[in-house]
Amino acid sequence: MLRRDHARVLMYSHDTFGLGHLRRCREIAHALVDRFKRLQVLIVSGSSIAGAYDFRARVDFIKIPSVIKLCSGEYTSLAQHIDLGETLAMRRAIIQQTAELYSPNLFIVDKEPLGLRGELEQTLVLLKSRGTTLVLGLREVLDAPEQVRAEWQRNDTLRKIEALYDSVWVYGCPTFWDPMTGLDVPNSVKSRITFTGHLRRSFPRFSNVGSLDLPKEFILVTAGGGGDGGPLMQQVLAAREFDSSLNFPLVMILGPFMAADQREEIRERARRLSNIIVRDFESQIESIMMRASAIVSMGGYNTFCEILSFDKRALLVPRCRPRREQLIRATRAAELGLVDVLDPLAAADPKVMAEALRRLPERPLPSSLQGRINLDGLETVCGAVGDYINDVTCPLPAYAAM
Repeated sequence: MLRRDHARVLMYSHDTFGLGHLRRCREIAHALVDRFKRLQVLIVSGSSIAGAYDFRARVDFIKIPSVIKLCSGEYTSLAQHIDLGETLAMRRAIIQQTAELYSPNLFIVDKEPLGLRGELEQTLVLLKSRGTTLVLGLREVLDAPEQVRAEWQRNDTLRKIEALYDSVWVYGCPTFWDPMTGLDVPNSVKSRITFTGHLRRSFPRFSNVGSLDLPKEFILVTAGGGGDGGPLMQQVLAAREFDSSLNFPLVMILGPFMAADQREEIRERARRLSNIIVRDFESQIESIMMRASAIVSMGGYNTFCEILSFDKRALLVPRCRPRREQLIRATRAAELGLVDVLDPLAAADPKVMAEALRRLPERPLPSSLQGRINLDGLETVCGAVGDYINDVTCPLPAYAAM
């Protein structure tokens, strides 16, 4: 029999746009190895910058060929000389071989039930036949209900979740948003759903923030991965240009996926203004968030969790295409009084953005209404993993069985 500390957890993060999936998997992996002192976690990631992050002992990752999502919602290979079909075939093969050799006790899949373009389906069937516990982890908002319904109906997703997965974790609270809204979810699947609460974030153990020359007080402007974050940065700069009295220090983190021409335009524009620091990327952005007086962002899942965890005033300008996930999250958070929100069209008016920035340092802290948001997601996940891996038989890795 296997002691829980010796278990192996495999995680899947498809990573086609931004940093959200990998960062969420990394947070969960770190919480697990902190709780279970000999447990191992291996993350299969499509992120082109996975190596830029620090991973704790007993957490490692395998990089699969990167696929990126365009603003249209279509996919293409990051390596432009390789056909998308070939890239997907390579990803599928690497994922399945990794699963065969690693022989996990638990497989946690982030967001995509069957993987990108169904690349996980064969691996899920294989692992289920071997007795691996299969868990689907969903952020609290997937997309507009009609979009989720159309996509899941097209791919027969609910039936396959019912056939393959042992549990479904929703990283949020049903009182905030239910990602299954509008779906005809069978009772057999409903009984497997656990709302964990949002995933609380903590200050990095080893922070490099001391080496950064930051103002004592500042507003942090961050666009996550930055692939579609250029407009937000430009809107904030336009507000500063419109109202010269609006000179509160800004720290702008552009993100690693922002286009080079946008990056240079923003830097040049910022140089003509005062009290603005522009940085390309920070792998430990939590360190900067902890010191910020307020945050301006697009409202992705991870940034939202950090805003609540670090109790920061926030202005959200959400993305509306190709998914409405950020718009739904920002609107719901504003209804609860947790953040301020500007529609992207309104934010394009420098006067409107300037007024929103001026109000931001004075708005109430989220903690005044924090009781409405459960941030115990990592505790719930660790408790569930402890239940799964306690007293289970350890499947020998394929290489050890030879």
